[in-house]
Amino acid sequence: MAVFETSRALNEGVRFNPSNLFTQIFGAVMAWNDRRVTRKTLSALSSRELEDIGLSRGDIANF
Repeated sequence: MAVFETSRALNEGVRFNPSNLFTQIFGAVMAWNDRRVTRKTLSALSSRELEDIGLSRGDIANF
């Protein structure tokens, strides 16, 4: 059986954490760079190689 506590304030436990903000920004930059490297690597493949892995040139932009 589920129990829901409704007596807590809505903002209880929510605090600004600069290190969390840094972690989120760093993670976003790392994800962007991973996508950039993937697109660059896929762009270097021939059409035949892309076909072998089930992709086309138009699919590269989705990464």
